[in-house]
Amino acid sequence: MKKVIIISKKDPASLNVKKQLDKINIKTQEIEQEPIRAENIDKKIDADFFIFATKHRSEKGVNSLSVHTPGNWNKADLGGKEKTLCTSSALLQKIAFLKLSELAKNTNYEVTLECTHHGPFLEKPCMFIEIGSSLEQWKDKNAAQIIAKTIQHLLKDNHQIKKQEIAIGLGGPHYSNTFNKILLRTNIATSHICPKHMLPYLTEEILIEAIEKTQEKVDFILSDWKGLGTEKIRIINLLKELNLDYKKSKELLE
Repeated sequence: MKKVIIISKKDPASLNVKKQLDKINIKTQEIEQEPIRAENIDKKIDADFFIFATKHRSEKGVNSLSVHTPGNWNKADLGGKEKTLCTSSALLQKIAFLKLSELAKNTNYEVTLECTHHGPFLEKPCMFIEIGSSLEQWKDKNAAQIIAKTIQHLLKDNHQIKKQEIAIGLGGPHYSNTFNKILLRTNIATSHICPKHMLPYLTEEILIEAIEKTQEKVDFILSDWKGLGTEKIRIINLLKELNLDYKKSKELLE
């Protein structure tokens, strides 16, 4: 699989990561625009998988290292297409998450999955790996080294990882502490995650799209049970109508 690392000249975290990648002789592809606006970049660059190394912005200012797949459950306010998801690899996303967790163990950075959100739209599979969440962190050499080493690990073709069950995640906050724990403690990998605040927009069509746009065969739907909120009954009925198996996160963490 040919993987390409996308670096944005407009993104300070992206450029910081590039410096560290250059030191370990990993080639990158630079673009002029913001990463979330790099629509259909897979039509211009020959690769099988796209890794966007970028900044993450948060009002809370938490030091974070995160990974997620782009796509929009509803409106496309930050690039991409409305109610359209990109293709995700649950396995590569978990490999990235576990490596970030390993490398950041003795730092002041929190490692987390994020829900599926923002652009750009690509037909080829892709992921974002990010430094959050302000200029101080974006320019942090140590954070960039962790991202660079994680990308180096992702570029390998033969990862030593146990056989995984593949799931679509539903519910919970934008940063899913529950799904983080599941990835760390079980042989489950998640691709797309629809958070609690986007569940009202979760339709049969986009749920099927999430399944179809997961590179690996999806085994079941993983629900953050408490995090389904007022949508719980509707979501469970939807899963039953589609004859989709589902598991409750609380039962996996007991």
